[in-house]
Amino acid sequence: MPPAISETTRKALLRTLGADRLRRDVVLAPMTTFQIGGPADLFFEATSAVELRRAIEAARKLDIPYFLLGLGANILVGDRGFRGLVIRNRAQQVSVNQNTNHLHAESGAIIWRDVIETAVAAGLSGLEHYAGIPSTVGGALWQNLHFLSPPPARERTMYIEEVLLEAELLTEENEHKTVGVEYFNFGYDQSILHERDDVVLSATFQLEPADIDWMRNTISANLAWRSERHPPLDTEPSAGSIFQKIDGIGAGRLIDECGLLGTRIGRAEVTHRHANIIVNRGGATAADVRALIQHVQDTVARETGYHLETEIAMIGDFAPPTSSPPYQVPKPEGIITAKERAQRGKEQRDVTVDKK
Repeated sequence: MPPAISETTRKALLRTLGADRLRRDVVLAPMTTFQIGGPADLFFEATSAVELRRAIEAARKLDIPYFLLGLGANILVGDRGFRGLVIRNRAQQVSVNQNTNHLHAESGAIIWRDVIETAVAAGLSGLEHYAGIPSTVGGALWQNLHFLSPPPARERTMYIEEVLLEAELLTEENEHKTVGVEYFNFGYDQSILHERDDVVLSATFQLEPADIDWMRNTISANLAWRSERHPPLDTEPSAGSIFQKIDGIGAGRLIDECGLLGTRIGRAEVTHRHANIIVNRGGATAADVRALIQHVQDTVARETGYHLETEIAMIGDFAPPTSSPPYQVPKPEGIITAKERAQRGKEQRDVTVDKK
């Protein structure tokens, strides 16, 4: 466990960030999509790119461990919290230049709805594909946000790198600079931000004029697609997919084949909706989630020979995993599993072929 921040260091941070802005022992659970996590020793909310840069520079200068928190998706925060400074990114200014079709957004701006709605209202296309995905602009670049191309074809994956023009960064060397899309070395769920401690301050996207009704139809179709497959965050909190993609096989398919749908430890559960998502059934702890992750990994390795790697980030200090045994809960009425959905799709295709 990292040592506690000294009072001298804390006072130096207070002078930089303001005594009325720096808070102590702030519980992080409500700020994550999992609704799980203990307190941060120190907490600061940056409301502009300038404040964000100042907070990062101060933490680095004082050698304080820090974590940059956006929407809190794709992470699991330990029950014992974070020993250091959590900087919540609320830099959310968004603007459009109609002459160039550029949309400029600070890195804490929320992709859905804020950024997408601003773009669509201006008649600009390129970001509507990511409706419904919980992410800030900074998080979108960190993971190279992606989704399927519009229906009915859905023939490829579309990445946010395709519309990124440039981004303003504070590099790990504390250099303030603007870089082009090539700097990020984007891949599937991958960018250079996984390898370097660079911080995105803002981004500019190159969009294209398009019919607003077409964009809204695309948004509606994508929201419907996600609602059929992903648990609603307001009633079934989660961090998204837990395990990394396995090309040609699928982590979720392996978990389903091992009969793990509905497996629960404590208040954490492998949801029947999506085998690669663990949900918080109310009061789940990080210890519950880690125990369930280990159980899934052990079962899949034993029965299939594949080892599942987690893709969510583990943040802060963790208590030992829950020791209570796993048990299974039945599928709720009205829920359709991925396997059932695939079977229905096959039956519909067979009917279509027969009619021809």
